[in-house]
Amino acid sequence: MKKIKFPTAPTVLFIIAGLVTLLTWIVPAGKYNTLRYDKTENVFVQKNNKKNIQHKANQETLNKLGIKIPLEKFSSGAIWKPINIPNTYETVAAKPQSILDFFKSPIKGIIQAADIIFLVLIIGGLIGIMNASGAFDAGIAWLAKNLNGREYLLIVFVTLFIAIGGTTFGLAEETIAFYPILIPVFLAAKYDAIVALASIYIGSSIGTMCSTVNPFSTIIASDAAGLNWTTGITSRLVVLTLGTLICILYILRYAQRIKKDPSKSIIYDQKEAIEKMFLVSTETQHSLTTRMKIILLLFILCFAIMIYGVISLEWWFLEMTTVFLVGAISIGFIAKIKETVFVDTFVKGASDLLGVAIIIGIARGISVLMDEGMISDTMLYYASQTTESMNKGVFANALVFVYGGLSFFIPSSSGMAVLTMPIIAPLADTVSVGREVVVNSYNYGMGLFAFINPTGLILASLAIVKVGYNKWLQFVMPLVYILLAMVLVSTTISVYC
Repeated sequence: MKKIKFPTAPTVLFIIAGLVTLLTWIVPAGKYNTLRYDKTENVFVQKNNKKNIQHKANQETLNKLGIKIPLEKFSSGAIWKPINIPNTYETVAAKPQSILDFFKSPIKGIIQAADIIFLVLIIGGLIGIMNASGAFDAGIAWLAKNLNGREYLLIVFVTLFIAIGGTTFGLAEETIAFYPILIPVFLAAKYDAIVALASIYIGSSIGTMCSTVNPFSTIIASDAAGLNWTTGITSRLVVLTLGTLICILYILRYAQRIKKDPSKSIIYDQKEAIEKMFLVSTETQHSLTTRMKIILLLFILCFAIMIYGVISLEWWFLEMTTVFLVGAISIGFIAKIKETVFVDTFVKGASDLLGVAIIIGIARGISVLMDEGMISDTMLYYASQTTESMNKGVFANALVFVYGGLSFFIPSSSGMAVLTMPIIAPLADTVSVGREVVVNSYNYGMGLFAFINPTGLILASLAIVKVGYNKWLQFVMPLVYILLAMVLVSTTISVYC
């Protein structure tokens, strides 16, 4: 019998979308009332299944609705999405999704995810131009030569710096830009593509899992829970330090094993294909000229500007994509690439990441099915009912699993925060624990599941190097179990101490 192959990322997502479509026929439809701040009219708009109700935009309205969030968080724009109103869940007429809805969902997902998809395609074009300039190969050769014997520093610094980005400003989707750049560097250092993927993706995941000052998760979640965002930061810092150390040591252990014996690599059967894909050559000698140094500096500057813009200038996908487009044009000019060659190379580079872009859209389509089938709020309602009035230690740890499960359906950290915190945070009062426990459990649950969440970024990341999801699970699951044990112990200690 022929060996059964694990399905590709798009197929996995289509299977999940099919299961979610079936769920819309089984799970009762339900909705919470939502509250939205209308900046132009300076009013709150409460939306239920039948009509919209306007309220005065004051703290009294929030208190009356059981929402313990300061008014200025709405008026300042810190909370810009509609939030769920506690104790307003009601069943509604079922809206099961049809076969036609199933096939429409990836198209709708691609349309909704157009911002990140265009970022991916423009980055693909930029990488194509970099490869055509020759600067990339020259830089990799120089780096491999100068890190000879100290290649492990790549793992340490990449994982650490990306973890810092994750914990401070939620560096996650942006890391897709790093894979085509850093994978050749790791391959030149005699590691496999899994090591590069792990350093980037695990670095981002552990950073966002232990978000300290991340405005897209911790700060929004704390606001929605009625807390100052600094509450609970000490335990998050401890878990961040321990978790990052564990992740780095885990990656280093695997990396050193395959460096000694490449056949130990989980993806050894793909070694030649991956090296060919990323134009890695150990034979060719490259000369790093002054022109190439300028091109590499400009290339690095694109990322520095992107990170600065996100942190300090409130940039998002439009501005980030523009930076990479301008960078590609500037590099093409400096490298003296002819106009026709530039266009052809840029388009080919973008097409190389088209599969990744489609995967992102299909994953977003699963959320579309959940929302249009009206079962997202039902999942939240039963999750909150399950954790109500538990022993406080059990409550805190159960929330880690609850948020991990919910993140399959709501992979957005900011979306999860505004939808769930007004509902779940008050449950902490009933079991005599601080609401910061809920915020931390939300971070840990979403962050842990992000290591393997097929509706998140992992499948898109794996698609860049054509590594199967089963191979990733084989590599990462022992680490997930270790981190889960650490999180459960630290959460229990924080509740009782």
